Amino acid sequence: MPCTWRTSDLQLLLILTVFLVPASCMDDKQNDSKLLPEVNISLHVLVGTKAVLSCPEILLDNVLVTTWEIILRHKPLSIKAYRSDLNETTEVNSTDKRITWAFRPDQNPALLIYPVALTHDGYYRCQMATPNGNFHRGYNLQVLVAPEVTLFRRENGTTECKAVAGKPAAEIFWIPEGNCVPHKKNWDNDTETVWSTCYWEDSNVSTVFCFVSHQTGNKSLSVELSEGASKPQNIRMLCIILSVFIILVIMGSIWLLKISGCRKCKLKKTEGTPAEEDEMQPYASYTEKKNPLYDTTNRVKTSHVLQSEVDGTGLHAFYVTGL
Repeated sequence: MPCTWRTSDLQLLLILTVFLVPASCMDDKQNDSKLLPEVNISLHVLVGTKAVLSCPEILLDNVLVTTWEIILRHKPLSIKAYRSDLNETTEVNSTDKRITWAFRPDQNPALLIYPVALTHDGYYRCQMATPNGNFHRGYNLQVLVAPEVTLFRRENGTTECKAVAGKPAAEIFWIPEGNCVPHKKNWDNDTETVWSTCYWEDSNVSTVFCFVSHQTGNKSLSVELSEGASKPQNIRMLCIILSVFIILVIMGSIWLLKISGCRKCKLKKTEGTPAEEDEMQPYASYTEKKNPLYDTTNRVKTSHVLQSEVDGTGLHAFYVTGL
């Protein structure tokens, strides 16, 4: 069951463990120390991942106290300890919940950091106190951040390759080499942004490659130098095509208007013919009335009709009387 120890009690326990051991075990301690020398390991961990730090590989039955000392920048010393004879754990200045025991400390006193953050940069040391002496293993933990890499051409004709917010800073190389100017900016979270701006005087260079070297992995990007020069030509061609299209649309609209106008004229002419005939009828009547020759002809026609009627009537009467 976890309990709270005072820092002085913990330090006293460690001192007693180290010095109050049987004298007959000193030789064994020296032998074990030769077999398990002090180890300091440089460990690089990607931010957001999991890190498991292990203690020296010794028989746990002989371990009296296991202590993790955690030294982080701008923070006080933090301690996590396990005392096997009492089966108790204690913590001093341990407020980061992302740093915990990876397993049960009586079975495996490894330390777990998850998820790894930039603030976990520091030194971690596992010390195991046994009757044969103390054994320890240290870790210089460095948190890595992969940079975001971009490559593009500027309007002034230069090409820029940038690695944003990497930890540690990335390195940039060009193929082929050009006239380049490096830049660098540090951020408050210990990440760094680097970029390189280049131009090539050789007109035969059509494609350039930017290589970004970083501990999290290398990246390579390429860009066509002729791309920037071709953009104005493409814009001009697009403007020309658009202008021709507009002209064609205008001409087509005028042509359609002309066709529709002609059709309307034809329809008006077709509709006007009966009207003209109707308009001519009064004139014809007038002519018939006022023209003497036309009037004489009509009289002659009328007399013939009457004569025919008379003859037909008389013949009909004679036929009736005879009967």
